Amino acid sequence: MKEKGRLFIISGPSGCGKDTLLKTYFDRHEDVEFSVSTITRPKRDKSDDEKYSFVTVGAFKELIEQNRLLEYAEYCGNFYGTPKEPIEKWISEGKDVLVEVETVGAEKIKAEMPEAISIFILPPSVELLKKRLSGRATETPEQLEKRLDKAIEEMKKSVFYDYIVVNDSLEQAAEAFERIILSDRQKTERNINFINEVLKNA
Repeated sequence: MKEKGRLFIISGPSGCGKDTLLKTYFDRHEDVEFSVSTITRPKRDKSDDEKYSFVTVGAFKELIEQNRLLEYAEYCGNFYGTPKEPIEKWISEGKDVLVEVETVGAEKIKAEMPEAISIFILPPSVELLKKRLSGRATETPEQLEKRLDKAIEEMKKSVFYDYIVVNDSLEQAAEAFERIILSDRQKTERNINFINEVLKNA
């Protein structure tokens, strides 16, 4: 009997480099699944297909009624959620799964699946985060200030996560992220079947 996989919850403020860090990890590891979020907002570009599954508001509400979401939220008239079924399937097959969600969603998933491991990606400083955000040059000063305020509120919740990865150097952050997942796989609770197999003919 194969040991179950584990769900890893990934959060971090806008500008902390989550997407780049996750891409680096997936480029190196093909044995981990990524949970695609279900959302109702319009598609922006082709890259959206890698992170989102697009549905109508009606279809999303059906998912809520059928209890098929681990968590969901409404933001600016659009719904965002994490589907249960693929995660449960992968975990039962012994695969580890990564899901990227905001802190509110992470709290809901942790309540539903307390065995999940939560990892928060932090910038090395607020000053550098502000520099990264302003470097995008896609927002007004007011919008930038709001985004920074939200980022700070999210970072305050990092104390409730199991692990912290500081993304200063991408290579070092990627190594730290990798070590967390690898060390979890060595836990005794995840290797009971292997231990029993070794001792079977003792």
